Amino acid sequence: MRDRFVVEPPVALPPGYVVHVPGRGELFVRDSGGEGPAVLLLHGWIFQSDLNWYRTYKPLIAAGYRVLAIDHRGHGRGLRAEQPFRLSECAADAAAVVDRLGCGPVTAVGYSMGGAIAQLMGRDHAAQVSGLVLCATSRDWQDPRMAAAFAAMGLVRVTLNLFPYAFWRRALAREGFPDDATTAWVAAELSRGSARDIAEAGRELGRFDSRPWLRSVAAPVAVVVNTRDRTLAVRKQYELAAGVDGARFEFDGDHMAVVGQGRRYAETLLEAIGAVAGEDRVGVRLPAA
Repeated sequence: MRDRFVVEPPVALPPGYVVHVPGRGELFVRDSGGEGPAVLLLHGWIFQSDLNWYRTYKPLIAAGYRVLAIDHRGHGRGLRAEQPFRLSECAADAAAVVDRLGCGPVTAVGYSMGGAIAQLMGRDHAAQVSGLVLCATSRDWQDPRMAAAFAAMGLVRVTLNLFPYAFWRRALAREGFPDDATTAWVAAELSRGSARDIAEAGRELGRFDSRPWLRSVAAPVAVVVNTRDRTLAVRKQYELAAGVDGARFEFDGDHMAVVGQGRRYAETLLEAIGAVAGEDRVGVRLPAA
């Protein structure tokens, strides 16, 4: 598929830079800067920080937060490590960046796979976490539909190794994405990922289960349920909300609502972030873009 577009972000993104963490490596971070409370955004599986959060960076910054986002191992510009992908190592990476930048403790906002990483941050790196906001995510991925997707990752890995950009352009077209500059950028960003790590990340999600320990996490928790999610069972999201002592928020959208309805989703995120910080942001409306 021949690309007819200039491949560039559709919106201005926060400054990005590499943080060297001795003993871990070089980690790519977006960082808005500023003196506001720090919010760390943790992206989902296959996507990377910009693809997951580009529609919500600006609204969260406008609300007064210092917004940071990290690319997880094997995703986007994330660390390429010799050892297999592990969610616990992603959590350790994120905590190490917070420590290195001296911006903690942070509110960790995890979306889908990022929600699992946020839970692990709360368990293993409590000193760096002041609150957790868990979006479109679960305590476990023990679900037949998700298991089938994880099982198919071997074939996907082979295809990604051979034709990464063409694979994503065709995949996005099948999903109904328009043939435009934004889709070209999305495909280019997706093709940055490591096929090996993405495949292993899927298997890791299939093994993740926080049910035995999640209630022991000391940080306050808020859960955002995407009520029309067709990727991660809505039942699993409600079970997560019932399994923590925290606020529950509902968003009328599917798994990609954070992108497709980004500005409205940001309003719900602000309510959830406010809930774990003890702030009243219910009914918040952002100024016109």
